[in-house]
Amino acid sequence: MSDARSVLPTHDVMNQPPVRGDADLWTSDPVLRGCAARVGAHEDDLASYGRIMGSAEMREAGREANRHLPELVTFDRGGRRLDEVRFHPAYHTLMETTQTAGYAAVAWDGRPGGHVTHAGISYMASQIEPGHCCPMTMTYAAVPALSASPEIASIWHPKLTACAYDKATRPVGQKKAATLGMAMTEKQGGSDVRANTTVASKDGDHWRLRGHKWFCSAPMSDGFLTLAQAPGGLTCFLLPRWLEGERNSIHIMRLKDKLGNKSNASSEVEFHDALAWQLGDEGAGVRTIIEMVHHTRLDTALAPAGLMRAALTEAHHWVTHRSTFQRRLIDQPLMRTVLADLTLDWEGALTLAMRVAQAFDSDAPEERAFARISVALAKFLANKRCPVVTFEAMEVLGGMGYVEDTPMPMLYREAPLNGIWEGSGNVICLDILRTLAREPMAADALNAELDAATGTDRRFDAALQTHRDRWPALPPEAEARWFAERTAQLLTASLLLRHAPAEVADAYVATRVAGEGGHVSGSVALGDVSPILDRLMA
Repeated sequence: MSDARSVLPTHDVMNQPPVRGDADLWTSDPVLRGCAARVGAHEDDLASYGRIMGSAEMREAGREANRHLPELVTFDRGGRRLDEVRFHPAYHTLMETTQTAGYAAVAWDGRPGGHVTHAGISYMASQIEPGHCCPMTMTYAAVPALSASPEIASIWHPKLTACAYDKATRPVGQKKAATLGMAMTEKQGGSDVRANTTVASKDGDHWRLRGHKWFCSAPMSDGFLTLAQAPGGLTCFLLPRWLEGERNSIHIMRLKDKLGNKSNASSEVEFHDALAWQLGDEGAGVRTIIEMVHHTRLDTALAPAGLMRAALTEAHHWVTHRSTFQRRLIDQPLMRTVLADLTLDWEGALTLAMRVAQAFDSDAPEERAFARISVALAKFLANKRCPVVTFEAMEVLGGMGYVEDTPMPMLYREAPLNGIWEGSGNVICLDILRTLAREPMAADALNAELDAATGTDRRFDAALQTHRDRWPALPPEAEARWFAERTAQLLTASLLLRHAPAEVADAYVATRVAGEGGHVSGSVALGDVSPILDRLMA
């Protein structure tokens, strides 16, 4: 097909950036490539996925999946209950592509570097279409939780860890691959799951659940992990979506009309004596499902880095191809300063998240402890910066940034999600304090990572000492956000000082650690920002 016409009857189309077309998410991202090499990711796998996912075809699939929203089909034409969600074909294309790449599977295939490879896939997927990541994140995270019941795991593990996608409505034993969702929160409790009222009643070798769930992720999954009150206390259960010869009694009441994440069909559900299998010990529901929550939090730390890069690359494309007042926008000093300052947030978030993923890959006790504390710190800081970065990138495009012809509105709507999902800001900060109080090894591992950069930059050393002088012990609860933000910034700075180019580390320390600048993005003096902007696009 020929190019679109730029000579129109009333005017010529000028000073408009070209359509982006194909873009390789791997080769164009020097920060990702550097992190992947350092932490031992499967670089060939990431290169292959980045090439496919950045194509114009996949970008268009992402647009279509958000333009044509999921539809709930409660009954068939005869009045029989279906409780199914129908998706546009573009959604299934995204799921097929990303599952085949190993999103949910690669961390569990036995090769070293599985979690960091998963992290790279998750990060790139979020740049193109974040909504389809939800069911795959849940599937990835459910695998360790199922280990609480080996008999159940023997059935579900092979399906959850298959590099394939199977949308058929069949029992898990008849499928080549499966996905698993989560249904935990209820209206009256929210994050306080111990207030749940869903009841579990014993029925032979299985259970029957009756109650409601205010949020159920990915309701077309093949099964769900959920919590219910058994006689012995709050217990974790696996609910299969499809039974032999019938549908389980999981009623989808409605789909959530969310701000963003539109392609993902979050829902409210009721269990009408739905069949379920006990997972873990009776009364140990929180302890059983917490492994799933721990792993989902890794993705909530990675996704904002992906969203930030997607927004910044759109902004970079715009300013490279558009001029005002006889100068390209990319050549104007104030624009360069704003973009460079935003780039520091993105590079810091990705560097920290990939280090966290590296800790997930280790069996060493100190690395496991570091994973528990660092994932919360990474999730907190990245998600507080993500809405700011996406908005500022949107503003770079001017009025076009507010128009759905660009991906900026979708990215902006998506930006708050991961800060809320799997523990909002206050919940995460309180978890940080609890982890440090209960697990001395986590505190030791965190301090070791912070100390690894001492002696490199006097401003960093002074800030770290000030931080420790301010809080020689854990802070009071009212200061938990201040403590979490400062700790996460110092941890990011430590990593950048050791692994990033000197210009990037110096600018991050100056602006985020030493406070040399204002509170608005771009209110900084960075000098020559070319080395920082070069990190945004190879």
